[in-house]
Parts: sequence; C-alpha cells; structure tokens
Amino acid sequence: MKITLKDGTIKEYAQPVTIQQVAADLSEGLGRMAAVGEVNGKFCDLRTVLDEDCSLQIQTIQTPEGLAAYRHTTSHVMAQAIKRLYPEAKLAIGPSIENGFYYDIDREGGFTPEDLDKIEAEMKKIIKEGHALTRFMLPRNEAIAYMEKREEPYKVELIRDLPEDAEISFYEQGEFVDLCAGPHLMTVKPIKAFKLTSLAGAYWRGSEKNKMLTRIYGTAFPKKAELDEYLQRLEEAKKRDHRKLGRELGLFMTDELVGRGLPMFLSKGYTLWRILEDYIREKELRAGYQHVLTPCIGTVELYKTSGHWDHYQQNMFPAMQVEDESYVLRPMNCPHHMRIYANQPHSYRNLPIRIGEIAHDFRYEASGTLKGIERARHFCQNDAHLFVTPDQIKDEVSRVVSLIFETYKDFGITDYRMILSLRDPADKEKYHDDDEMWNNAENALRAVLDELGLEYTEEIGEAAFYGPKLDVNVRPAIGAEYTLSTCQLDFCLPMKFHLTYIDKDNKEQTPVVLHRAILGSLDRFMAYLIEETMGAFPTWLSPEQVRILPISEKFMEYAESVRDTLQKAGIRVELDERSEKIGYKIREAQNAKVPYMLIVGQKEEEEGCVSVRTRYGGDQGAQPVRDFLNDIVHEIETKALPDRPEKQKNV
Repeated sequence: MKITLKDGTIKEYAQPVTIQQVAADLSEGLGRMAAVGEVNGKFCDLRTVLDEDCSLQIQTIQTPEGLAAYRHTTSHVMAQAIKRLYPEAKLAIGPSIENGFYYDIDREGGFTPEDLDKIEAEMKKIIKEGHALTRFMLPRNEAIAYMEKREEPYKVELIRDLPEDAEISFYEQGEFVDLCAGPHLMTVKPIKAFKLTSLAGAYWRGSEKNKMLTRIYGTAFPKKAELDEYLQRLEEAKKRDHRKLGRELGLFMTDELVGRGLPMFLSKGYTLWRILEDYIREKELRAGYQHVLTPCIGTVELYKTSGHWDHYQQNMFPAMQVEDESYVLRPMNCPHHMRIYANQPHSYRNLPIRIGEIAHDFRYEASGTLKGIERARHFCQNDAHLFVTPDQIKDEVSRVVSLIFETYKDFGITDYRMILSLRDPADKEKYHDDDEMWNNAENALRAVLDELGLEYTEEIGEAAFYGPKLDVNVRPAIGAEYTLSTCQLDFCLPMKFHLTYIDKDNKEQTPVVLHRAILGSLDRFMAYLIEETMGAFPTWLSPEQVRILPISEKFMEYAESVRDTLQKAGIRVELDERSEKIGYKIREAQNAKVPYMLIVGQKEEEEGCVSVRTRYGGDQGAQPVRDFLNDIVHEIETKALPDRPEKQKNV
C-alpha cells in the first residue's frame, strides 16, 4: 500500500495503518501535534485506518484545519459539561467557527454569565478525566430511535432530514454521545486553554419562525499564552465596538419597536453622515458624475429582468402586492440606473456616462447577523454605474482606482489589499450561465489591472453573479478584513436591459457597465471610522469640532461672541452653558472626544483670546481667537490626520 504525502514522499506499508501511526513514523513531534488527517481531500480522525493507496496530509493543531478540529472537540466537552450540570437542557448544533466555537442550547430560562463559570469548571474536570472520543455509525432509523431515547429532539430533527439510506455518525466520550460528522481529536487530553466568552440568542436553524435558543460562544488555543493574547484583543475590540461608542457618543440608536436592523442616526451621527455624503458627492462631481435620485422600491419584473430575482431573492424582502403589480424594497440600485440610461438614445460621443447616487437600499439579513450600522437591513450605498465603450474600460477603471486611492489618503487608510474576484465556473446557480461572456469579462479586467501595474490576488467564487470585480479589502483595527470599495465589470446586465449606443460607424452596440462604490455604504464606512478612531475623529470629520467652556456665568457673553465668530467661519461649535465646575466640563468634553476645548475667563476676555486644550495634548496655552480660527480652518481644509496616542491593533 502506497501513501503519498503532500511533499510527494511515498510511504509504503505492507499492512493497514492508522493516520496516527503514519504521523508517528514521520516525526515524533508531528505525532504529538497531529490533530486530523486529510485523506484524498477528506478530513478524517487520526484513528482512521488506511488500507489502500491514497494521498495523505497530516494536519497539526497549528494548522487551520487541525485547530478547527481542536475547537470542535472543545465544543463537545462544553456540551458534555452542560448535560452534566443541566440534564434538562437540549442540544442543537455546536460547530467550530473562526476564532472559536459555539453550541446552541434549549434550556428553560436560558443561561447567565455566572453559569459560564460553572460550565468552565466542569469542562476542566472532563478534560482531566481524559476521555477518548470514539466514533460509531448507525442506520438512519436506529439513529432516530437512539436520539429519541436520549431525549434530544433537535438531533432527531436533523437526522430525519437525512436520506433514508444514510448511515449516521456519532461521537462518544465518557457518558456523553453527540450526533456529529467529525473529525475530532482522539482524546480530550490535548485541550490546554479555553474560555467561554459570551451568550447570544439564535433561532433554531436560523429561522425566526422557530424557537429562540441560547448560543454559548467560546474559544480554545493550544497554548495559554495564545489564549491570553486573544482575550486581550477581545477586550480591545469591546472598547472599539462601534455599537458601544455609537451609544456613548450619541451617534445612532436602535429601537425594537422601529425594527431590528433599522438604526436611526441622531443629530451628531447624522452630521457625520452628511459630512461623508458631501465629501464623496463633491469628489464625484469633480470627476464628471451625474447624480440622480431613484425610488426605494421597484417591481418584481424589474428584478426578474436584471436577474436578481433568480440569483439574489433570498436577500430581498418579500414582495408587496399593490393593485395588479408586485413591488419589492430594492436591495441595490443598478436596475434603476439601467432604466435611466435606457430613457434616451446615446452616441459613442456621449460615453462614458457616469451615474451616481447615495441610495437607500434594503436587504433581508438574518437577525443573528445584524451588527449595529455595520450590517443592517437598511443602509445607504455610495453607488455609481459607468456606461462605457469597450475601449474606455481601462481609462475608467483607472479613474475609479485613482478615486479610491485619493479617498483612502484623506481618511488615512493604509492597510488594505486588492483582489480580482472571479466566478466559480462549476457553480451554474450562483452565476449567470454564459462562459464566453465570463471569459471576456475576466480577461478584460485582469488585463486592465496588469496594465495599471496593480498588485492583486485572484479569488475564485467571489464575483458578482453578473461579472468579475476588483475588490479592495481593508484590515480594520478589530475584526476580520472586509470589502470596502469595489469596481465590477458587467457585460451581462446591459444585454438583459437591451442597452445600446451608436458607434462611429453608425452601428448599434451594447455598452459595458462598471458598477463601483468607493465608500461602500455610508453606514458601514461610518462604523469603520468609529472603530478605527475609537470615536476620536479627525477635526474635519468631528460632528463637534470645538466646545467652549466658560469658567463661570460672568463670562458667558464673551463665550457667546467667540462661538459666533467660529460659527460664521463654518466651525461646528458648542457652548457649555451649564453651571458646573470647569474641571467637570473639561472631563465631559474629553469623554465626548471633542478635538478642541476653549476655556474662557477673565484673562481671556480682557486679552481677546482663548485658552486652548486638545483631547490629546492637554493645555496648549492662550491664543488670540483669530489665530486659533486660522489654525483650525487650515487643519480642516487640509483634512489633517493628527497623531493619536492609541496604537491601532488588529483583532
């Protein structure tokens, strides 16, 4: 029997062997660190017997696949501990996820943070007991009877959904048995460092029609030092969480009566929103964009024409019947903009046509995925569609890329990477089925990126359903990277909407469309800014740029005159008129992360100046009002990004 390893080495055995034995033969250290094996592309437990020629890759606890098995095993330990402590609890599902694991549990009254401490203590006992994990199989009917006897209704439901002839796998550790496909570690002994981190609600099978369960999140690492480092990053993430800062700074709110995933911007938050809107609109106007305003709904026929009804319906709100037509809240704006282009004939001399809109969109997001203004059911896209001839593609993509880079410079965004997102040719359901169109579009966009000299990676299966795209992924201070800006090349929708232009030979041609977004959605971009700056925005972005703090009411008239002077120059300024001690006012302004505090008293009034304090540098001394005004106007106009003492950390 020949076993081919990843590096091409061939190991020969006269008799069947387990993956664990092969790992031990390769290296004593590898044998100790091995977690699972990848046999002919399928992940298996180490005790799996190899009895015929195959390819094998050993996954250690340090590899992503091995670490996932390590964490999945820890989730089983947690479930075992829960069943010991709370025998009435019913188990749902408990997978490993990025950075950890979770288990969904049905228990009357749910769980409290104090319960997590008890569960952790019991988990430590189980690990000390050193149970082996043993896999066994049952036919479907026997598996159902087995789980019914153990009074696990959620497991029974999962099994009933499997084919009649399916053989079902279970894992046993001590008295605990769980329905699971695996793979797992061979025993619980290697689990060294873990922590149960949080509680959340989760509907069974992700449907709001089903019962709400308690989801217990946890994480596990091979070494305590790795766990400690991760928990420290979690604490940093909590401090930066835009939902927490948004409440504290009075930027936005949510309300259950209004609806989940429908955030409302308060005065300061909407001020920041308008600054972003004005910023990007002005940039687009200078770049030759025409801004439009289109409805937030459209007919179902509109989205059937575009293809979104077939490829995107699960992310759309249900249709509304009005008289003899069906309407939906729009999830995106391209169909509307296609119809605007089709409203009149076009010549090649008119192209490119750049249609932009700050558009209100609606997408049905499962309640468990909602996250403040970062992921909501209503959001506003910084959207645009560029209608171009084929020979204009390179120049227009180049202009879009330049606009992205200019914008990132203004906001101090430096940690990002560029991705050419391509279709998966085997996925005929997700993507428009036209191989020639896809080959032309992907080759065209790849050629443009190469000619521009851009560094990028290619990722299969990440394209839009209608065409390839250039994605710019940012690495935020907390959390995983995500796409901020995009430029998508579309040969598909112009044909679906029968868009045309007359070329120089007086022949009818189909334009190419570039879908592009620079800030993505204003809402998500604002969440990004909040977490990057911890709410301490650069002065040009701050909803409140200056707060005037009179020492007492005697100097209120002078304080008002300073306020009026700044307001006339366009500075966003507030006057603290409360009868509080000046130290308290300063602390309040610092907590509100106001860039500048101007303290006025007798000396300042007599000399026509202000005592300047910054949120970082403290007392800057006295300064004539006119000098301070000139300095802050220059700072705003240049969009200066002052150094901050907080170090950016990636979580």
